[in-house]
Amino acid sequence: MTTLLSIEEPERPPRRARPQWRAFTEMGFRPLYLAGCFWALASVLLWVHAPARLTGVLNGVFWHAHEMLWGFVATIAVGFLLTAGANWTGKNPLRGNALAALCLLWIVARAGYLVPGRPAFAVAGAADLLFFLWAAGALGRAVAVTRNQRNYGVPLLLLALGATNALYLWATVQGDYLTLMRYFNAGLLCMAVLTLLIARRVMPFFAKRAVAGLDIPSHTRSGHWQLGTGIVAIACLLAGAQQIAALALAATGLIALVQWISWKPWAVRRVPLLWILYAGYLGLGIGLLVGAAHLAGYVLRPAWPAHVIGVAGFSVLILGMVTRTALGHLGRPLQTDRSMIVSYALMILAALLRLAALLPTAATLGFLHASATAWALALGLYLWRFFPMMIRPRADAAAGKPLAPVMRVVPVARNRGPAASE
Repeated sequence: MTTLLSIEEPERPPRRARPQWRAFTEMGFRPLYLAGCFWALASVLLWVHAPARLTGVLNGVFWHAHEMLWGFVATIAVGFLLTAGANWTGKNPLRGNALAALCLLWIVARAGYLVPGRPAFAVAGAADLLFFLWAAGALGRAVAVTRNQRNYGVPLLLLALGATNALYLWATVQGDYLTLMRYFNAGLLCMAVLTLLIARRVMPFFAKRAVAGLDIPSHTRSGHWQLGTGIVAIACLLAGAQQIAALALAATGLIALVQWISWKPWAVRRVPLLWILYAGYLGLGIGLLVGAAHLAGYVLRPAWPAHVIGVAGFSVLILGMVTRTALGHLGRPLQTDRSMIVSYALMILAALLRLAALLPTAATLGFLHASATAWALALGLYLWRFFPMMIRPRADAAAGKPLAPVMRVVPVARNRGPAASE
């Protein structure tokens, strides 16, 4: 027998507590989910409606690509991993003033890239690098101290994400567009591999808990193959072996689609907290196949893989994940309200409109603006709904319980697979 750390949910609606700094810096998801989602909203509006204001060394489309991947998607991943790390190990990697300092580094990086001149760029780049190093180090220490062997590789993937960020920034300084795009694509694949690893672990677990009688596989073995082909794709891309990278990336995407089908998507159609995750996983799998087609030399605009993976995949998955995990860790019932469902629909609409804007039609600009509007509304609804919760103690802490996450130990059989450590 192993043990499963799960979050208890309150039996009755809690009374509203006052905002507390201690609560806000209790776990990584609180400040980083809010920061990442706010920046995703603000940076897209800035990119679409005021691109002339992007006057830093990192400017134009290069700023937009960087901030979407490392400023938004990777930030949410760090918030999730610092929180999940506490569940995996029983040891909170970062909290309190240390977590606040990590967030301050993130703010310095975001602001620094907007300021003209090399000094501001250097400060921003250093803050960005330290952000990833510190997060990976904190998570790695928690995993190592508790000898959580199953998750030894996760901090390394986080380090790889930070390393590709540093290489991207270096290529920006050198003015080498081809190298810069290779590093961006490598960072995109690092994030994809990390996302697949996380989603494959949590989605079957979430689904089995939410849908009575649902029996779906965890895909541990196929997940190992998927991890391997993803790493091969990254290595070959960095080495310039595009054809091999394309084959490995196609295999990674095909495995994702096989997993998605075996998870019985029709069975979760009535559970918004699940179908939004399923939609994002499908988008990510398709995006990896689009990326493979591009690497193989088929006629596709370079923007297609990044937007299918990034918008239809990462962004849809993220909105579902930041909702579901926040509700659980805040001691709230795992139920969606109307604002959450509307935000899901708006994010999917934003993804479809953004892909439509890549088509060479007269409506391109209209699709782009409509996509940005739907995107901003989706994330705005999330922030409006969750900000008041994030700055307050857990719902069950309002009744006088400790601020620390309330866990209960539940025995589970070993054949439950990866869910046993979620």
